[in-house]
Amino acid sequence: MSWADHRGNRNGPPILRNLSSRLTKRLTAWQTLVITLLWLYISRNFAKIVGLESPEPLANLYTRSYFRATWITTALDAGFWTAMKIKTKWLRDLASMIFTIYYLIAAEQADEKVRKVRGLLTVEHLRISWHKSTTPYLSFFTRVMRPKLTRYPPRAVRIPRPSSSSYHEPVNAWLYFDGPLSALKNHTKVVLDVPGGGFVAMTPRHHEDKLLGWAGKLELPVLSLEYKKAPEYPYPYALNEAYDVYHTLVASQGRCIGLSGATVPRIIITGDSAGGNIATGTVLMIVQSTSNGVHSYSSQENLPPPEGLVLIYPGLDMNIGNWMSDEQMALIQDRRTRKRNKNILRRKSEDYYKLTPDTPHPSDEEDKTLSPTIAPIDTSIVTTADKSTTPLKPPTGAELDLVSPSTDLATQSTTLASSKPRLLKTRLAMSSMISYFNDRILTPEMMRAMIILYVGPHARPDFSTDYLLSPLLAPEALLAKFPKTCFLTGERDPLVDDTVIFAGRLRQAKHNLFVQRKELGLLKSKDAFDERQHVDVTLIPGISHGFLQFVSVFPEGWNHIFRVARWIEEIFEEQEAKGNVSESMDERMTGNKHHQRHHRRMPTESSGDEDRPLEMSSLSSGGKGKDEKADDYFGPRPKRAGTRTRGRGGRRGMNGHARNKSMVSLASEEDLLGRRMKGLAGGLMGMSADGAETP
Repeated sequence: MSWADHRGNRNGPPILRNLSSRLTKRLTAWQTLVITLLWLYISRNFAKIVGLESPEPLANLYTRSYFRATWITTALDAGFWTAMKIKTKWLRDLASMIFTIYYLIAAEQADEKVRKVRGLLTVEHLRISWHKSTTPYLSFFTRVMRPKLTRYPPRAVRIPRPSSSSYHEPVNAWLYFDGPLSALKNHTKVVLDVPGGGFVAMTPRHHEDKLLGWAGKLELPVLSLEYKKAPEYPYPYALNEAYDVYHTLVASQGRCIGLSGATVPRIIITGDSAGGNIATGTVLMIVQSTSNGVHSYSSQENLPPPEGLVLIYPGLDMNIGNWMSDEQMALIQDRRTRKRNKNILRRKSEDYYKLTPDTPHPSDEEDKTLSPTIAPIDTSIVTTADKSTTPLKPPTGAELDLVSPSTDLATQSTTLASSKPRLLKTRLAMSSMISYFNDRILTPEMMRAMIILYVGPHARPDFSTDYLLSPLLAPEALLAKFPKTCFLTGERDPLVDDTVIFAGRLRQAKHNLFVQRKELGLLKSKDAFDERQHVDVTLIPGISHGFLQFVSVFPEGWNHIFRVARWIEEIFEEQEAKGNVSESMDERMTGNKHHQRHHRRMPTESSGDEDRPLEMSSLSSGGKGKDEKADDYFGPRPKRAGTRTRGRGGRRGMNGHARNKSMVSLASEEDLLGRRMKGLAGGLMGMSADGAETP
């Protein structure tokens, strides 16, 4: 028998032929195809259709629009990572889009691809993922989706380092300004932005939705830094770059970016994600230099702090931990912020109760009994019956020292029983990084990789004390000198704890300073503390990290971009109003109508170099020394109107006449406190009222 006899009928076995002949009489070919596809879909998703499949946890975690946006970004990441090994650029870009389209349909395969890559991340993976918005196809799509915000494109600039810097290479930046360069001379306000990118990737060109939106809405120059990235330039290189740019802006009075140079520009610093870490560290360096009495940019004056600080989902703690401390939980549970943080507190409770659904949950009234601050420990004795439900705290070293080794066992037991066990006022809670470990944008593996790359292989920082690396650890004395700080973070962000804890510490430092000033008589007894003057926090429900990065697929992000623009406008207006009040009070005290407050940054007297052309490139390295180069760029340092010498000697007024010491207006609260202390301690130190030592 030949092989042809074994092949059978080409139309199939008899059963299928009979079925096909009957269906052909009732169904067309198109109907047959649709029914077949529907059958395949139903067979694959039967459990989901009939409600037997468990719900998708991430779909319930985010809002519908944000989850849809993360579905697209996940497909993009999977597509670009799949094509990353193709060496030919045009082919790699095309293949990335083709793979992305496939992963948009096969969403489960996209999630699996992204999960595997994030388990073995490299810096190349991070940069390919975060730089994809500047590839030809996505860049074109983004420009088409973006509304017309400005008429002028961004300009590349180079900011020279100040003469006091340890570095000499200029800092690259991009200037976003909706107008010709000649119009910059009419501006005295600048937004200094530090873009995010995990310390290892992304430039201002990857943040153009945000930057163009601010430039168009504010009609102000927005200077965004293209700082050097790790691992090529590890910590603290980028931090020093940001500080040097701020220093140069103040020292050159804005001429480094095209301003007139007649006044010191009023600056607001902004930063998102990793850029928020650098921006906060920059402010810490500024206020620290002022606290140390270092004259940073002039022979007579300290480097002035910025007008405000705006942080967007910042990463402020490099020491990733699993559990919240009692102090951190107390800051979140503060009575004044409980309403805003209620969803965060609820989420931390759910971390436990979702594991034990049959356990009775405490009511809201029980939660309100938790202390809003770090409350004293209840040292009352807890009975054995209560021990099963009462969280206990182990005895401290000091308490164990109370029990002498020479005492008998009965005495030791009595001593310990009188102080133990003790009731804790905060419940066990995981950090947000662990609570949202399966976040679709930022995972613990990514944070670990970014921190390792940022710190570098040859550094061993102290994560428990280095507050320039982890601004969350900054001392209260520095936080009390911070400008007004605004926060914008999603409630489902793995970094949301950084926002609420740092905002709580800022609020606490400002409140303690307010109480101290009130006790010293610097404020009226009827004055009340208004935290909105110092800290403003907005937590967006159902949203995680990086929502300003993909507004093309998450249109709600435009609302938050313009919200930040309104914050910047309000901060400038508030500081200007405060300056006007201070100026009027100063005039009433001194009787000098021409006197100007230092922090008002009023015009200086004429300078021979005010009309010099704009220099946006690095300084020539001709045979001049460092100081001569700085003088060539900045020009002779102008004398400020109303500048006060921080010393004991007298000063001359605007008309050149020496003023009486009793008429000298105090430059700051520190001067007032210093003179009060001098009056109290002068007799003990053998000093007379005029400062001369008594015989």
